[in-house]
Amino acid sequence: MDYLKAQSVTTLQGTINISGAKNASLPLIAMTILAKNRVTISNLPQVADIKTLLKLLTNMGAEVSFLEHSVEVDTKPLHETKATYDIVKTMRASILVLGPILARFGHCEVSLPGGCAIGQRPIDLHLKALEQMGATIEIKAGYIEARAAKGLQGANIIFDKITVTGTANIVMAAALAHGETTITNAAREPEVVQLCEVLSESGVEIDGIGTAVLVIQGNGGKLLNIPDFSVIPDRIEAGTYLCAGAITKSEITLKNVEPKHLDAVLAKLEEMGATFSITQDSITIHPLQNLKPVKIITQEYPAFPTDMQAQFVALATQAEGVSIIEERLFENRFMHVSELQRMGANITLNGHTATVTGKTELSGTDVMATDLRASSALVLAALVANGETNIHRIYHLDRGYDSLEKKLEGVGAKIERLQE
Repeated sequence: MDYLKAQSVTTLQGTINISGAKNASLPLIAMTILAKNRVTISNLPQVADIKTLLKLLTNMGAEVSFLEHSVEVDTKPLHETKATYDIVKTMRASILVLGPILARFGHCEVSLPGGCAIGQRPIDLHLKALEQMGATIEIKAGYIEARAAKGLQGANIIFDKITVTGTANIVMAAALAHGETTITNAAREPEVVQLCEVLSESGVEIDGIGTAVLVIQGNGGKLLNIPDFSVIPDRIEAGTYLCAGAITKSEITLKNVEPKHLDAVLAKLEEMGATFSITQDSITIHPLQNLKPVKIITQEYPAFPTDMQAQFVALATQAEGVSIIEERLFENRFMHVSELQRMGANITLNGHTATVTGKTELSGTDVMATDLRASSALVLAALVANGETNIHRIYHLDRGYDSLEKKLEGVGAKIERLQE
């Protein structure tokens, strides 16, 4: 099993190219189930979750050809409508195949999903919406069995809470449904926006893209001619490397970014004392004098993202004063705190709120990654910790970051991948 060995650095310097967004790639790959043509997806990150979903499609009969940071997917031969447990158990986003398979074939079996253990992320919103669209759904032996023999019907869907994967699933299902579907309280994340935009370019009429109300005109079950496209930059990866610049008080330039997707993250970094030079597709963070404490509440886009919470907890350990970070989306997303405490961090947890008192001197030690974003938080802490830090169970990290240690090495970090 791989682990990362990292040592503290005085400063970082250089340029990092940001990969395509994992959280955009997954629904876009699932969307190819709706295609009648071979689709090339470029700017695809080389991360484990992408490979897992493509393996799932291959097992279901699709033809997949890998190129460098791109993939050709042909789902015309797809014939199997069962997404089995052995693949789905490793990645919660596998649930994204439910909507498009059901819309295309009128029936499917999808194993109940796995993924990071950061808290309850119930799929009942997905299932309730599909039932409103005419599907009959049963849970049997750990599988979701869904049927819509006469095709899905347009419906008025009101999500009780914002769900990114739920919105994506229902948008894909609605594209092939009969009639009009309205989704109220839809997710507005850039990853959902890109899915809608590609479907729109494929001939699906969608109103309200980027808003909380989406109106989709279904085409009655006709497969789509989906054009080739490039995945948007990964805003969470970009935010993580901005935190690396901030915590080491270094100048780092990010290329291939979409700055407007990072408004909330940039705003909080500015509160902490960071300054930036920003172009249409690049962000340079300049060296800081002193890190100031910050107050953060995680919420759905366009507010501060939960996927950046762990990184800011690590960053706050080096701020002069008390930072308050409240997690409102997942109830079990402070598992990185105990590992940061092992390194000397002064963090107090009270329910869904972490109080971080800084500045504290961190010491390198052996720590364990507990989920994807916790992994990157430990890497950030290791950059400024005295001595050597060994970060174990980095298979979590590999689920969402493309060559993290190589990119950090490229700007001067002392970090290497080793085997236990």
